[in-house]
Amino acid sequence: MGPSERRRVVLYGLAPLALLAAVVVLFLRYGPLGVFEAAFPPVERLTVERVVLRDGEVVVHVTNGGPEPVTVAQVLVDDAYWRHTITPDRTIPRLGRAVITIPYPWVEGEPVALKLLTSTGLVITHDVPVAVASPAPDARYLATFTLLGLYVGVIPVFVGLLWFPFLRRLGRRWTHFFLSLTGGLLVFLGVDTLEEALELRAGVPEALQGTALVAVGVLGTLLGLTLVVRRTARAAGGGAAGRLVLAYLIALGIGLHNLGEGLAIGAAYAVGEIALGTFLVLGFMLHNTTEGLGIVAPVARDRPGLAHFLWMGLLAGAPTILGAWLGGFVYSPVAATVFLAIGAGAIFQVVYELGRLMAQQAGDELMTATNVAGFVVGLAIMYLTGLFVA
Repeated sequence: MGPSERRRVVLYGLAPLALLAAVVVLFLRYGPLGVFEAAFPPVERLTVERVVLRDGEVVVHVTNGGPEPVTVAQVLVDDAYWRHTITPDRTIPRLGRAVITIPYPWVEGEPVALKLLTSTGLVITHDVPVAVASPAPDARYLATFTLLGLYVGVIPVFVGLLWFPFLRRLGRRWTHFFLSLTGGLLVFLGVDTLEEALELRAGVPEALQGTALVAVGVLGTLLGLTLVVRRTARAAGGGAAGRLVLAYLIALGIGLHNLGEGLAIGAAYAVGEIALGTFLVLGFMLHNTTEGLGIVAPVARDRPGLAHFLWMGLLAGAPTILGAWLGGFVYSPVAATVFLAIGAGAIFQVVYELGRLMAQQAGDELMTATNVAGFVVGLAIMYLTGLFVA
């Protein structure tokens, strides 16, 4: 194809887009919507993403997820009007963000009821169930959230890796039982992560389409990782190297899931839910011990070096620390939804690769009673340990 022909192809490709842009501009300027705008009140959707409590001050982070700009006219705290400042501006454009700072003598342990009154009279309410000073990113809180991540994610996963010597002494039939069990563990984690992402989408500004955000995160991660795995596995070849790659992938998928657990714990402590946070820590510790078993199951017949166990344990457990930091200091429903959707996609991709590995090894005998029992036992273990955090 010559240069002139290439220019012609590009022109043919861009011409419809230019025409569509002109039609959109024409519609927005001279379209027939004026009659509806005159008949109905404007649509306003302001989302309160985060409330930070400082000494004598309430800071509210909001996002405009509606189709039109929103002007915050008044702010009420505990049913009383309060003076406040809004940055960058009182009028928030579509998909714009603003921070409302309210000097208010909140009392520790008591609830705080917030109401934002827009210029059209719409009232947006948000309640803080228990007032407690929000954690500041200083050395004390960094160390606290790091320790929480270690107890919840890192230590339990490394404890689970200690099942490797046990798995090495099993025959092929029982190795496949534990591979099936790993599949059951991962399917449960994937469904659990997807459910959490769909729950959190309720806090995502409407214009960002929470459900679509979850779908893009899950499917994009699943397809992207499949492409990476194909290329990595081709470079590594089959056999022990391929099984080691799969073990690392399982660790990655579990790590993304544990990131979500860290977010939940950090956010619980940040809003003063101390009892809930402690309950989550104890439950996740037990829940996550089984994850180490799932990581080492694919390499039970091999002899990976100790460094691989170290890296796989960190890959699966350390994201819990990052999640606790994010949840405690800069929690955002949008970021949490995206992280959990990516985690769900990664876990489902690993389940697919695990199934392929077992099919290659077992041939026509994949659906044996032992394998089915292993899968069901994996689901049951996660269900029972999940009762501690339900």
